[in-house]
Amino acid sequence: MSLDLKRVASEPLTSAAPLVEELRKGEKPRTQHRLGLEHEKFIYPVGSAQPVPYEGPNGVGALLERIAPGGYEPFRETPQSPVIALQRGMAAISLEPGGQFELSGSPFHTAREAHQENLQHLKETKAAASAQGLRLVALGYRPVGTTGEMPWMPKTRYQVMRRTLPERGRLALNMMLMTSTGQVSLDWADEADCVRKTVAVARLSPLLVALYANSPLLEGKPSGYMSFRSRVWEEVDPTRCGYLPSWFDGSFSYQAYVDWALDAPLLFLRREGEYRHPKLTFRQLMKEGYEGQPPDMGDWTDHLSTLFPEVRLKKVLEVRGADSASAAMTGALGALWRGILYDAQAQEEAELLLPRLNFTEHLAFHDTARREGLAGKLGPRELHRLAGEMVAIAKRGLQRLDPEDAPLLAPLEAVAASGRSPAQAVLDAWKEDPRPEVLMTRFEL
Repeated sequence: MSLDLKRVASEPLTSAAPLVEELRKGEKPRTQHRLGLEHEKFIYPVGSAQPVPYEGPNGVGALLERIAPGGYEPFRETPQSPVIALQRGMAAISLEPGGQFELSGSPFHTAREAHQENLQHLKETKAAASAQGLRLVALGYRPVGTTGEMPWMPKTRYQVMRRTLPERGRLALNMMLMTSTGQVSLDWADEADCVRKTVAVARLSPLLVALYANSPLLEGKPSGYMSFRSRVWEEVDPTRCGYLPSWFDGSFSYQAYVDWALDAPLLFLRREGEYRHPKLTFRQLMKEGYEGQPPDMGDWTDHLSTLFPEVRLKKVLEVRGADSASAAMTGALGALWRGILYDAQAQEEAELLLPRLNFTEHLAFHDTARREGLAGKLGPRELHRLAGEMVAIAKRGLQRLDPEDAPLLAPLEAVAASGRSPAQAVLDAWKEDPRPEVLMTRFEL
């Protein structure tokens, strides 16, 4: 989550070398490795499936102002601008374009600490929302409504992306306004560790998609996907989303990530307090400059924040494949990846869990996971059994690393054992009573 702080000018960028070094600055000793959770959710009025605008006494802006006295520092783009985020320590509450409410949590040693922070956030937010006649709903995609019916949050970056990103993909606005996710951020020790963790997460991500698939409805009807949220990303921008081929052919490195990012088009460029839209890739920007000036590291930081691969690198490694889900499932997300990536034996076992698919084969695997969820297969193997093995690997890792985190995996164990992605419960509820205001009640946080 970026609060879009005022740009600070830095040395001009004329080559990729400083960009590689910027990734290297993310390296941390293994004793200092942390994890953090991000949890998005939708806000709806009680008894209604109408989206909530920013404005008004019961709007999203009023909700932020109601929460702020709990020790938060409000964030505004300018002194005259509305509040668009709250900061408390290293945790932040921010708004996605359509008013999705997001906690970007603090970094913690343990998954249970991250989970407890999220539970406290949900307790505070639900109390404030209830006072305004609002409720929090955990689904990966809005089950009803269209992009044209959605409100927009008053953040300048989003107004610019509203114009520029649809040039890149048919479902760009769907991503911005209609999706909600859970994410976990993790650390790495050195380049080899970063490469190994990134590749492992990328290869396992379809199982994550299947375990957390929680968005089967589109405009009030089944979409044909267990995770329509994941499907949306296919038509946002192929140059900045999805999987990098280098994750599957053994060529991934810091340089490979930088080269991939350099060839993604700019969505905006901040100059003199304004958002500009030069139709350049970042590589072209370094070569040609803009209005006679080369880019700097602030421009690169902005650019990295507009890239959305399944595994994103900044100063941390972000795992992005999960639909928004319950608090317990979100806590399990941190435990899953801590158990797999922070225990050496578990990481080795996880790397051997799946066949070594090439890029094209992996895309087909991902498509199966988002369409069929845990009911799908990879060759002869059922995804729910593979997912169950992945969770078991994580549990063994946590039992060696930190047994007190292991119980957080119980919801994932149950989901994998059932063979049913969370989306199946959404479809069951829809069949029982398709009225959206009733459906929302079933998936309140």
